[in-house]
Amino acid sequence: MMSKIANFSILSSFLALWLTSYMKSEIQIFVGFILIFSFGIVHGANDLLLIKKINGENSTTYWQIVLRYVAVVLLAVLLFGFIPWLAMLLFIVVSGYHFGEQHWEKKIMYNNIALTKLFHTTYGLFILFLLFQFHEKEVIATMYGITGITFTFSTITLLFKIIGIILAALFIYNFTTSKIFQKNIANELLYLLVLTIIFKVGNLIWAFAIYFIFWHSIPSLVEQIKFLYGKVSVANSKAYFKEAFIYWLISIVGIIVLYFLLKDYKIFDSIFFSFLAAITFPHVVVIERMFSLKNKKTE
Repeated sequence: MMSKIANFSILSSFLALWLTSYMKSEIQIFVGFILIFSFGIVHGANDLLLIKKINGENSTTYWQIVLRYVAVVLLAVLLFGFIPWLAMLLFIVVSGYHFGEQHWEKKIMYNNIALTKLFHTTYGLFILFLLFQFHEKEVIATMYGITGITFTFSTITLLFKIIGIILAALFIYNFTTSKIFQKNIANELLYLLVLTIIFKVGNLIWAFAIYFIFWHSIPSLVEQIKFLYGKVSVANSKAYFKEAFIYWLISIVGIIVLYFLLKDYKIFDSIFFSFLAAITFPHVVVIERMFSLKNKKTE
């Protein structure tokens, strides 16, 4: 049986696909950025509140937490400034792990932590490179804008095939060793088919926004609200968004400032993804700690 979240993701995706036929490419990009700037940014805006919840009665002060978090963001920004190819590589791998962890948390778990992380990372990277495969020109242009390195179509295709082979091997292994996986394999293949259609039909930003919002951010928001307040409700959702508002506003102001400072260079897409990467690194660590604490409580 599909979960309510999965049903929501699929229905929302097909609604977005239906809207695609009525929207020009420029409108898709505009709406895609609105979705990313709203739910996408908000889902990572309460990291400090999550850290306070995770730490419990730990003596670490709030401002120490804030300083550490900001330091990680600044280090990521510096990395993009001085070693952009390494920063981009880390961003793709870390994002892949984060997407895979969110999707598979509680669905499949190994006694071997390294194998769990490998599976999460491989699945998330497959999703990313599936997207890249359908939008190679845009991806290559964005990569060049950030790193100054020209990637080729054949490189992206080769990496996609390698990741796909590894994922297929892990799927076969899970199918032969896990009854839970056997029950869910049909649904999981359906999800991949739906994402393939989405990535093929929409442009890069629109396709990414559909996945990022409906398949990742909103499910993550649900998990965070449960972790912070015990259950998902209208009151708890309001409390979450109220806490997140100031951090969301700071992020939006930061993006707007970057845009007006650098718009003449016509590299807003590159700057945007660099900014997204900078706030992604600490967010991934926080969410991993959240899931780890939840799993310990249920053992």
